[in-house]
This record gives sequence, structure tokens and C-alpha cells, in this order.
Amino acid sequence: MEQRLSLVTLGVADLDRARTFYERLGWRGQEVEETVFFQAGGIGLVLWGRDKVAADAGIEDSNADGFGGIMVAHNVRSADEVDELLLAAEEAGGRITHPARAMPFGRAGAFADPDGHLWEVAHNPGFPLDRDGAITIPDVIPGAGS
Repeated sequence: MEQRLSLVTLGVADLDRARTFYERLGWRGQEVEETVFFQAGGIGLVLWGRDKVAADAGIEDSNADGFGGIMVAHNVRSADEVDELLLAAEEAGGRITHPARAMPFGRAGAFADPDGHLWEVAHNPGFPLDRDGAITIPDVIPGAGS
């Protein structure tokens, strides 16, 4: 298996509500057959009915609160952007789950979207972003990335 992430699909309770939330954050998506697709840098973020995601994965949807042990991260270019994005998420209808704070690597905070999916917003100068927003994970142990 190649080391690549192509799509992140979030199972949502209300597709229109979820799409509106992300659009209030400035994202632009396309809806096709009750599925919303957003281009997010080099990957795609997909909003799809929670029951449909569960059925597609062959599981029963027993986790109605939206937390499945996964947090999506959005890295930003400056520490100030952490606070700005958390405020924007709250104004768009999200819930701040952890206010911005200093971390050993930089600054970070977290919010939940209307379906409870967790997002970390972080500024980590050690993980530089390209002009297009692509992150570079540095080799923290010599030869580890080989």
C-alpha cells in the first residue's frame, strides 16, 4: 500500500447543515448524489450521510455522537491564525472543544463541527507548509523517512 491519504469522509447527520458549516468557513464544495466533495489541498474531504458511511463500511452505526477516535488536523502558517480559525469555526456553528494554547511544538486548539467531528487547528513551525498548503513531515529521526 502506498503511503497516501486520498479522501477523508465524514459521516454527517444532516448534509445541508454540514455543508453550510464548511461553506461558512470559506470552503467550496460540489454536491453529487447526496454527497458533498471539497478539494482540500492534495486530498478530498467528503460529507456523506452517517448511515450511508456505516452501511458502505459494513458496520452498524452505534456511535451517534460523531466521535470515533479520529481528529482531523488543519495546520496554519502563524500562531495568530489558530485563534482566528477557531473563532471562525465557532461563528460558523462549530463548538470550541479546546481553546488555543501554547504547546511544545507551537500553538493549537480544537473544535467540533456540528456532527461532533473533531478538528485540531495548529501552528507548528517544524512542519512547514508549501505555498499550496501541503505539509512536509520532517525526518525527526535520521533515516526514518527512508
